[in-house]
Amino acid sequence: MKQPENRQRAVLALALATAWGAADAGETAIETPRVEIVGTTPLAGIGVPRQQIPANVQSASGQQIEEQESLNLPDFMVRQLPGVNMNEVQGNPFQPDVNYRGFSASPLLGTPQGLSVYVDGVRANAPFGDTVNWDLLPTSAIAGMDLIPGSNPLFGLNTLGGALAIRTKSGFTDPGAKIEVSGGSFARRNLELEYGGNSGSLGWYMAADWFKEDGWRDYSGSDVRQFFGKLSHKSAAGEADLTLTRAVTSLTGNGLVPDSMYAARRAQVFTHPDTTENDLTQVALNGRLWLSDTTSLSGTAYFRRITTKTLNGDVNDEFEDGPFDGVSDQDSGAYNRTQTTQRGSGASLQWNLSGERHQLALGASLDYASMDFTQTQELGLIDASRGISLLGPAVDQNALNGTTRTTSLYLSDTVTLTPNLHLTGSARYNMSRVTTHDELNPNPPNLDGDHSYYKLNPALGLTWQALPTLNAYAGFSQGNRVPTPIELGCADPANPCTLPNAMAADPYLKQVVAQTLEAGVRGQLVGGIAWSAGVFRTVSKDDILFVGTSTSAGYFTNFGETRRQGLELGLSGSQRTIDWRIGYSYLQATFQSSACLLSENNSSRGTAPECTANGQDDEILVKPGDRIPGLPTHSLKLGLTWRAADWLRIGGDVQAYSGQYARGNENNQHQAGEATDAFGNTRSFDGAGRLPGYAILNLFAEANLGAGWHVFGKINNVFDQRYGTAAALAENPFAGNGAFRSDSGTWRHETFLAPSAPRAAWIGLRYTFGGK
Repeated sequence: MKQPENRQRAVLALALATAWGAADAGETAIETPRVEIVGTTPLAGIGVPRQQIPANVQSASGQQIEEQESLNLPDFMVRQLPGVNMNEVQGNPFQPDVNYRGFSASPLLGTPQGLSVYVDGVRANAPFGDTVNWDLLPTSAIAGMDLIPGSNPLFGLNTLGGALAIRTKSGFTDPGAKIEVSGGSFARRNLELEYGGNSGSLGWYMAADWFKEDGWRDYSGSDVRQFFGKLSHKSAAGEADLTLTRAVTSLTGNGLVPDSMYAARRAQVFTHPDTTENDLTQVALNGRLWLSDTTSLSGTAYFRRITTKTLNGDVNDEFEDGPFDGVSDQDSGAYNRTQTTQRGSGASLQWNLSGERHQLALGASLDYASMDFTQTQELGLIDASRGISLLGPAVDQNALNGTTRTTSLYLSDTVTLTPNLHLTGSARYNMSRVTTHDELNPNPPNLDGDHSYYKLNPALGLTWQALPTLNAYAGFSQGNRVPTPIELGCADPANPCTLPNAMAADPYLKQVVAQTLEAGVRGQLVGGIAWSAGVFRTVSKDDILFVGTSTSAGYFTNFGETRRQGLELGLSGSQRTIDWRIGYSYLQATFQSSACLLSENNSSRGTAPECTANGQDDEILVKPGDRIPGLPTHSLKLGLTWRAADWLRIGGDVQAYSGQYARGNENNQHQAGEATDAFGNTRSFDGAGRLPGYAILNLFAEANLGAGWHVFGKINNVFDQRYGTAAALAENPFAGNGAFRSDSGTWRHETFLAPSAPRAAWIGLRYTFGGK
C-alpha cells in the first residue's frame, strides 16, 4: 500500500540531507530535530546520522572554508582539523603532502599514498601513482567535505588511513552570483566567480577560479586556472547532475634546500627550474532514482583525461665518479623532462534501503585507466644561478604505457538493535589488474608486467547513545592498496629511478593491507559545548616505501609492518559573540619490522652488522619502534572568531607541532659530526637529521559594507617564524656561495629542509549580487 504523500516527502527530505551537500534540509516544511547526516559510501545514498557512525568523522561546509579565507582545501584542513598536518616538500601552496593519522595524500610520485579522495563520488587519486593533484580541485565550488577516518573498505583502494569525500555546489543549494578579487604578498592575485540558479526542476551552477603569484622563493611563479560547471535536474522521482571540470595549471615547486643555503638566504633554491603543468578535463554524470518511499538507486559515470608535463633541473646523478668528477663541471646538471597522459573512465551503481531498522547499501563499481609515460634527459652545465645551461641533445630514458582496472562489489548495513544501539557492518571485494608495456625495450628484462590483486576487506562497528548528551563508539576496519605502474616500474635497488621517475625492470611488489581499530566518546556539555575523545591504531602490512639514494633518485620497496596509533581530542563552542575550538592529536607512527634500507647520507650507515654482512657500507638498520619520518608526534590547533559587530568579524588560529625526523633517518640514529663505519671509512655529516617543533599564528578579518559588498584580509605567520615542514638527508654539491664543486670528494652530507613561507598579508573584496 502506498504511503501518504507527506510520508514520502519526509523520506525525500531525509535523503537529501546526505553527504551530497543537502545541509539545507531544515528549510523544508517538516519539523524534525536537527540531525547531521553523513554519507558512508562514495555514492549518494540515504546517509547515516553522525551519531550512528562508529568513527570520528570531521565535516566542514563551503561557508566555513570561505569564512576562514582559505586558499584551498589543504590550507583549510591543516588549520581546522585535528590529526591533519602538511609537509610542504615542493614549497608550493597547491602541492602539499596532506597527512592524516600518519597517512598521506600527495601530488608527488614517491610519497606513500594512504588516503583516498572523492569528488561527488568520483575518485580523484590519479591512477599512475595514486597521487592527488590539489590544484585540480575547484575550491570555490566546494559545498562541503567529510573526512572519514580509518581503513573504511567502502571507499575502495588506497583507504588505508582515511577517505576525504568532497561535495560540490549546485543551482539548488547555492543560487545567486558573486565575484571576489584579492591580492597581496608574493605578488599574489586571485579572482573567483560564481553563478547559480534554478527554475522548476532545472538548476545550473558554475565557478571559475584564477590564481597567479610570483612566489616568495627564487624562480617560483605559479598560475592556476579552474572551471567547474553543473547542470542539475531534481524532482520527486529523483535527481541527476552533469558536471564538467576543467583545470589548467603551471606550478613551480622548488623543493628542499640544504640547511647551509637556507641559513645564508631564506629564499634560495637548490636547483631550478622545477615546474609541473597539469591539464584536466573531466565529465561526470551522477544520479539517484527513487524506487519507493524507502529504496533508491544511485549511480555515477565519468571520463577523465589528465596530461602532466614536468621539467626538473637537477644535479646529474651520474656526475659523481664520472669522467668529469674532479676535472670540470661539464655534464654537472641535467634537465629531466616527463610527460604523462592518463585517461580514466568508470561507472558505479548502488541500491539503497532506508528502513526503520536498516540503512542498507549494495553496490558495484568498475574503474579503468590507461597511461602513457615518457621521459627524456638533457645533460648540461650548472650555471651561477644553479640553473642548467649549455644543454646537450635529449636522450630517451623511458617510454611506458600501462593500464589499471579495478572491479569492486560492496555492501553496508547499519542495523538498529535498540533505539540507542546501532551496529554497522560492511565489506568490499576488490579485483585489480595492473599491466605495463615497455616501448623502448621490447625484450626482457624490461618494464613489461602483468599483475593481479584480490582482496576482501571487512568492517564492523558499534555506537551507543548512552545518554542524550553522550555517545560512544568502537569499530574495526580493513583497507588495501595495490601497487601502481610507477611503483612496479621502480622497485629494483640496483636500478634506482630519478624523480619524476625513470624506470627499470623490477621485482613484484605486494599490495598494502591496513587494519584499523578505533574507539571513542563524544557529546555535549552545558552551554552547547561539543567535545570528542578517541583513540585509534592502524597496522599496515607490506607498506610501499620510497627509499632515496640521492636528492632525486631512489626505488620503491615493500616494508614488513608499520603501525600508526594515537589519540584525538576536540572541544568547541559558541558563547554570545565568540566561536572557539581546540583540537589536539597525539600520533605514534613507527616501523614494526627490521630491515636494511639504503641511506648513504645517514651518519650511522655501514655500522649495523646485519646490513654490512654483504659488504654494503651505505645501508642503515631500521628496527621495531623507530619513528617514521615526516610526522610530528604532537599537534595542537586553536581557533577563535569574534563577531565584534553585526558588520565585523575578526579571528585567528594557532597551529603548533612537535619535531619530526628527516627522510633518510628512518632509524632515528643520524647525528651531526664525524662518523666511522664498520669498514674504517670516516665521513663528516652536517645537520641533526630532524626538524624542531614550531608554532604559528594566523589572523583574518571580514567587514560587511552593506549592499552585497564585503572586504576581507588575512595575515599568515604573523610573527614571521622560520621553520621547516619536511626534511631529508641528502648530499650538497654546492659551496657556501652557491657555486658547484666539481670534486665530489668535497660534497657535504647535509640535512635538507622544506622552508616555511615568511609573514604574508592579503586583502580582498567580494560582491554578492542582489545584496544577499
